[in-house]
Amino acid sequence: MRKLRWGVLGVANIAVVKVIPAMQRGEWSEIAAIASRDLAKAQQAARQLGIPKAYGSYDELLADPDIDAVYNPLPNHLHVPWSIKAAEAGKHVLCEKPLALSVAEANELRNARERTGVKIGEAFMVRTHPQWLKALEQVRSGRIGDLRAIMGFFSYSLSDPTNVRNILEWGGGGLMDIGCYPIFTSRFLFGAEPRRVLGLVERDPKMKIDRLTSAILDFPAGQSIFTCATQLVPYQRMQAFGTKGRIEIEIPFNAPPDRPCRVFFDDGSDLFGAGIETHQTPISDQYTIQGDQFSRAVQGDGDVPVPLESAIANMAVIEAVFRSAESRKWEEP
Repeated sequence: MRKLRWGVLGVANIAVVKVIPAMQRGEWSEIAAIASRDLAKAQQAARQLGIPKAYGSYDELLADPDIDAVYNPLPNHLHVPWSIKAAEAGKHVLCEKPLALSVAEANELRNARERTGVKIGEAFMVRTHPQWLKALEQVRSGRIGDLRAIMGFFSYSLSDPTNVRNILEWGGGGLMDIGCYPIFTSRFLFGAEPRRVLGLVERDPKMKIDRLTSAILDFPAGQSIFTCATQLVPYQRMQAFGTKGRIEIEIPFNAPPDRPCRVFFDDGSDLFGAGIETHQTPISDQYTIQGDQFSRAVQGDGDVPVPLESAIANMAVIEAVFRSAESRKWEEP
C-alpha cells in the first residue's frame, strides 16, 4: 500500500500542534496540503510543518485531485457542512469529535456517505490507543468479573468567551467538547448502548454553555456515571468496576505521546493498593495510530476505527443528556 495523501481543513491548534505532526510520523499517512480562509496562515503552517501545498480556501483544497482524504478539525458547527462538501468532492473524511451538532445533522453526513461511497469516520483517537485496547481486552477476558459500573471525570479551566469551546451556537460547552469521551468509552467497554440517561447541567450565566454536566447512563449490564466541566481544575480519570476487580486508566483521553501510559488492575484485596498491578503501554501517539488505521481502511485493509454509525449513537446519548437536564426525567437516546 502507498501512503494516503491527506489535506487538512483549517489551522486549528489541535491540528497544527498534535494531529498533523503525529500523522506525518505515520507509516501510511502523508500530509500533502493544508487550507485556511487566510492564505497567510495556511502558508505559515505549511512552512512550519513542511507541508508541500497551502491553499487560501477550503474549496481549493477539495478541488485538488492529488488529495485522497481530508482531516476536518474545524469548529463543531462546520463539521458536517464541510465534511459533506469533502465527500461530494470524492475525498474520504476523518472529522473531529463531536461529529455533528445533532443526530439529524449527523444523519445528513451519513446520507452523503451513502451517496458518494467515500469512507467517513469520527476522530475519537482513544478508540485505537493501546491503553484502551488493553482495558477492553481485560474486560472481555473476565479479569474483573462482570463489568457493572464505570466512573469518569474530565475537566479543564477555560473562561475566554471568544474561544470556540465557549460559543454556544458553534456547539461549545463541556458535554459536546469533553463529555463525549466518557460517553464513548463507556459504550466501548460495555459493548452496548445505554437504554436511558439522566443528566444535570449547570450553565455559565453569560456564555450559556454548559460548564458543569453530570450524567448517569443506564446500560443493560450496568451503569456509567461521569462529570465533565470547563471551569474547574484540570483533571481526567476513568475507572471500570467489576464483580472481581477494577480497572483504572490514569490519563484516559490526553494520553501523552512521549512516555508510557499506565493502566491499573486492582483485585480489591487491599484498600491501600497492595493488590494493584500496573500495566505500562508502549510509547505511542494515538493520533499517529488513528491516522494510519483510517488510511489503511481507505485502502481496504480493515475498518474505519469509529464509523458514522457509532458517531450517531454517541450523539444520540449527548442529546438525551441535554433533554434530561431540561425535563428532569430519564430520557431514551
